[in-house]
Amino acid sequence: MAAKPHPPLMKKHSQTDLVSRLKTRKILGVGGEDDDGEVHRSKISQMLGNEIKFAVREPVGLRLWILFSAVVFTVMALMALAFPNQLYEVVFDQEQTATSVSIRLYGGAILSLSLIMWNGLYTAEKVIIQWTLLSEACYFAIQFLVTSVTLVELDSLPNAAILLLLSRIFFLTVTLSYYYHLGRRPKKI
Repeated sequence: MAAKPHPPLMKKHSQTDLVSRLKTRKILGVGGEDDDGEVHRSKISQMLGNEIKFAVREPVGLRLWILFSAVVFTVMALMALAFPNQLYEVVFDQEQTATSVSIRLYGGAILSLSLIMWNGLYTAEKVIIQWTLLSEACYFAIQFLVTSVTLVELDSLPNAAILLLLSRIFFLTVTLSYYYHLGRRPKKI
């Protein structure tokens, strides 16, 4: 038995065949809109996603605010560590009766928060920046409450303490607004 020679194979030019290309793209699941309304040009871009999605769109002045916060937290921490009695006298307008250990511990905690601020300044990850802002906002809220209760217990209201309370409300508002704007989903282009 002799083997019959097969007819020559015809190579199909799928690049020029529009119907074939559309069928292939439909089978692969590309070219149509996904759940987010994005149109992917290839399966690779569909699997990896759009890199614009991962870029953080920062609110104007966010990095400057984090820098300002990091500097202020560092200065306050160093003042609390080096001059605890003087810091207490400036805020509460009276001499400290307890030991300065508590104010130095406060300085250590503030220094830890300042390190978080410095880290948040140099990162590009949205989640880390959000946690940095959230920890800053929690600090301002807690400090406002603790200072308010202390002033009520001391039954005095010095001007420096009023200024401190107002500044904490202002800083809390700015920090929460940056946190809110950073957490919003960007509008589709």
